Amino acid sequence: MKLEISNKNKVDEIIFVTHNKGKIASAQRALKNVNLKIFEYELEEPRSDDIKYISKYKVEQAYKIVNKPCISLDCGFWIDELNGFPRAFVNFALETIGIQGILKLMEGKDNRKCRFTECLSYYDGNELKQFMGYHEGFLSEKVLGKDTSDKWSELWYIYIPYGYDKTLAQMTEEERENRIRNKSVNSMEEFAKWYEENR
Repeated sequence: MKLEISNKNKVDEIIFVTHNKGKIASAQRALKNVNLKIFEYELEEPRSDDIKYISKYKVEQAYKIVNKPCISLDCGFWIDELNGFPRAFVNFALETIGIQGILKLMEGKDNRKCRFTECLSYYDGNELKQFMGYHEGFLSEKVLGKDTSDKWSELWYIYIPYGYDKTLAQMTEEERENRIRNKSVNSMEEFAKWYEENR
């Protein structure tokens, strides 16, 4: 299935290849000035702890499928107290121990600092560009919040953005959109700035 974001000012088309509904919703908000189309497909993910490598691998794979300029977004989750675990292996951690297992590992821990890191890769068949993002925060002590179509990870139920006292899953869409960004860089927004300046 394809979803379109129309934009009359851009003639160039960029394809976002993903099956993650939350990432699609985020792209639709952050890339309003890009003629973006969504191709829903689950890309093969290489076994690696390097999100830049994973993102590069997947965007090159995506290009072979759509044969048009495309982007891929990959994220990791770092927990300071657990020496960075689960890092780039977020999906594996969620499929095995889940968010309850992560909270179990953090029982009795005072240092609850964590961060999302992300890499958006753009590839047009010749040029590869990568844009890094990060979002500092803290782990809650229990699962909080409710399901939302914007959610792109179960971690939303236990991740509290820096400067707040509620998880992403507890926030309204407006609160998530307008939250404090002094400990945050959005890779989609960084890509949008570059694209506007260079295309």
